[in-house]
Amino acid sequence: MNRRSFFHATGLATFASRVAAQTSATPAQTPYSGPVFKIGNIGCGGRGTFVSGILAENPGFKLTAACDYFEDKVKSFGEKFSIAADQQFTGLDGYKKMLEHVDAVAIHSPPFFHVQQAIDAVAAGKHVLIAKPVAIDVAGCETIRQLAKDAAAKGIVVLADVQCRGDAFFQEGIKRIHDGGIGDLQFGECHYEADLIPLQSEADDTPEGRLKNWIRHRDLAGDIITEQNIHALDIVSWAFGRPTRISGTCGRGGRPDNVGDVSDHFAILFEFAKGAVTFASRQYTAWGSPFLCDNRFVGTKGAFTSKFGGRVMIRGGKDNFWGGGETKNLYRAGSVNNVESFRAAIAAKDPGGNPTVEGAVETTLLTLFGEHAAKAGHAVTWDEFIRDAIVAKPELKGLKS
Repeated sequence: MNRRSFFHATGLATFASRVAAQTSATPAQTPYSGPVFKIGNIGCGGRGTFVSGILAENPGFKLTAACDYFEDKVKSFGEKFSIAADQQFTGLDGYKKMLEHVDAVAIHSPPFFHVQQAIDAVAAGKHVLIAKPVAIDVAGCETIRQLAKDAAAKGIVVLADVQCRGDAFFQEGIKRIHDGGIGDLQFGECHYEADLIPLQSEADDTPEGRLKNWIRHRDLAGDIITEQNIHALDIVSWAFGRPTRISGTCGRGGRPDNVGDVSDHFAILFEFAKGAVTFASRQYTAWGSPFLCDNRFVGTKGAFTSKFGGRVMIRGGKDNFWGGGETKNLYRAGSVNNVESFRAAIAAKDPGGNPTVEGAVETTLLTLFGEHAAKAGHAVTWDEFIRDAIVAKPELKGLKS
């Protein structure tokens, strides 16, 4: 696939700021005598720094290298994690040099660049931890899906770091749904509401200013339904599968500025082979309205409810009720579990088929399908979505290699 590489430029505290109360002190580490793998981080912004802290705490990893487009970002990151100056890389292609010095990489760049960076890492024989979303167009999703399969055949681990998928309560709750725990799925509702993501540069009309504001630009980040709302919609995809038809709307009516081209709200109806789900999202300040990232699915025998950072449970009769549990620490704990699964698979030399990638790809496709239908202004089938899918092509002219 002809994509140019590059990496995270900003230190956004977007989703993380909304769940900061979920973070906790580092747990005491038990004695560790297994292999230690050198890992490098691509993208030294907010999410990259957060997950790198988890990597640094894991005794099976040693964070030895980092890469970011902006020198000040990678320098600050290097100081925080005691990374040698000669292991700090910059420029559009700096991560390629980094690959020569590590066993694995963690990809936290703007989503458009995830695909090429993962391709290059696997080609170099490196294991890959990849942040959500795995891509921002259909072609990229299918490339990542196949890449994970090809990597597994070569003994290379590719793991998608999606927090809910790494949580035991979500895993058990969705398993119960799939096993008929709430009967036949009838309908559901999904919400994601958060405040406006702040600008990182006032010079959005320059190449580097636009890069700093990547999350405001669809060709770098995907629309908010993919880059942000994916946390809530992942549960819909996990429970219901692939939609057959989608209709809805989106717009930019609530933001106080006109920078970029991503939407600030979506209202969508997802139709499935069994049941339908309504979805609503907001990405702008709403007069003190709380952050929401939750789901409610109703079947013929019970109802599943979940909150990102709250309770996951099933209400029903004595044969269906499941008390579930609280996911108070999910933003951190989900990634802690994913990082440990990543380490364990590498140490065992057994990718197990790289199973996390399939769900991450399907959820990303669901969000892209939703965006497509909302912007089309009429109901769209899956076949129509695939037929008319657009390839993301950001303008990178003026950026240093």
